[in-house]
Amino acid sequence: MHLTLSKSTIRSFRPSDATSLMKHCGTYSVARNMSNIPHPYSLQDAEEWIALASGGTPETHFAIAIADEVVGGIGLMVSGHSAEIGYWLSESYWGRGIVSEALAALTEWAFTELHVVRLHAAVYARNPASARILEKAGYEFEGRLRARYFRDSEFIDGLLYAKVRLPS
Repeated sequence: MHLTLSKSTIRSFRPSDATSLMKHCGTYSVARNMSNIPHPYSLQDAEEWIALASGGTPETHFAIAIADEVVGGIGLMVSGHSAEIGYWLSESYWGRGIVSEALAALTEWAFTELHVVRLHAAVYARNPASARILEKAGYEFEGRLRARYFRDSEFIDGLLYAKVRLPS
């Protein structure tokens, strides 16, 4: 998959992305709000993720690239007519609208290409910037998930957002 956007490109991961993936995903500022990203994040972690992300049919996990360097990730876990969407971006690129644009594009792609009816995401309650990204993309707040996450010896509430597009 390859989507060219105005601020970035959403594309398939490549084996050659491992070093940039480790560099941008490996910071504590990224990992602290992600339940499935270890810290520290090693080159082996990056290589294993790329192999896993590249093996799905249909492919549902993608790189967010700028100048062909992976600076983020975005993906879906599909189950029937529904999918959970998730994303991360290197701290070096925060505040530029990159994820907002990528989320809107992948949301449309999922509705059109995967024919899902419901997309949802749960973000850490301590991460209001991520909640704002979802709201900008038209996701609606559905509720608070008490103690949904456990990270750094702390229970963290999740905020659940969803976007639904029923078939016409």
